[in-house]
Amino acid sequence: MLITGATSGIGEAAAKIFAEFGSNLILTGRRKERLEALSETLLKKHQVQVETHSFDVRSREDCKKCVDSIKGPIDILLNNAGLASGLDPIQSADFSDWDAMIDTNIKGLLNMTRFVSVQMKARNEGHIINIGSIAGHEAYPGGSVYCATKHAVKAITQAAKMDLSGTNIRVSSVSPGLVDTEFSEVRFHGNKQKAEKVYDNLKPLTAEDIAEIILFVANRPPHVNILDTIVLPVAQSSATIVHRSDQ
Repeated sequence: MLITGATSGIGEAAAKIFAEFGSNLILTGRRKERLEALSETLLKKHQVQVETHSFDVRSREDCKKCVDSIKGPIDILLNNAGLASGLDPIQSADFSDWDAMIDTNIKGLLNMTRFVSVQMKARNEGHIINIGSIAGHEAYPGGSVYCATKHAVKAITQAAKMDLSGTNIRVSSVSPGLVDTEFSEVRFHGNKQKAEKVYDNLKPLTAEDIAEIILFVANRPPHVNILDTIVLPVAQSSATIVHRSDQ
């Protein structure tokens, strides 16, 4: 199993639960120290093979280099790397925020899918799992570009399944709502106080919640393909409707 963005959040949680169930792992991400620490932990706890590759999925050359260097077959590709950057209206948003989201969430996912799917098609087996978002099903103010990138993930998932029609390759997406990870801290450029307010007075999803669902999606019988699943905390009813308790 190859996991992008395995240094924190959903990617890290997925690495842990798949290792627990015996999957050999290829962990990728930008923060080399975190990858090495996670690899060391998993090797100590589980009888699995773990290799790490530190690079940015925005670099197509580095994506290809990583995939080409992997000797064994990649059975599952988890396209987890992604981010939100900024929450400004379209008329005043920072162009660098737009570039970061488009290059990571869309192009990075496409880069990895392009190179891995070639190998999967040659073997006529494999599973591509993309991390989408409730933002891929509806938009909200200040999220024009982030929502656009996650709508793109939804479209890429659907179209990839069509492109691979007639093969045994499965293509899926898991689309969470509010998950308490580094997501909001990254969105607000390291402002922890602002990030914490996103989850005030509600019980959000955890990275482990989503990792369990990814495991479920991956472990369906070979004839079953879950194309998408929307997962929200009970306190959330849509991208913009969130109930916050006073207690």
